[in-house]
Amino acid sequence: MSGPDLLLQHPTRLTVVAFLGGRVEAESSAVEDYCQVSDPVLGKAARALEEAGHLSAKKGCVGKRPRTWPAAARAGRRAPADHPGVVLQQLAAAAEAAGRGTGERRP
Repeated sequence: MSGPDLLLQHPTRLTVVAFLGGRVEAESSAVEDYCQVSDPVLGKAARALEEAGHLSAKKGCVGKRPRTWPAAARAGRRAPADHPGVVLQQLAAAAEAAGRGTGERRP
């Protein structure tokens, strides 16, 4: 990467890709809970990340209820580690650890 990904300057987008980088996929409600954002905010961030190739999303239903399972694409899994700044790297590490289910949550 030649420089920081400007798309990830937004904290929600960075947190989403970092959280998903530690897992295969997650139900969107789990991502919303971790990132502490609403469904519309996550939807907007996810669309931007998907357009940039950082994220993919699988849609389906559980019973009659529609569900979305976002997953980090290869570029999305690498992006947080490539982003400069100690604070942002700590955020990415904490989100990745949470995505793996270790329970470690530190900003």
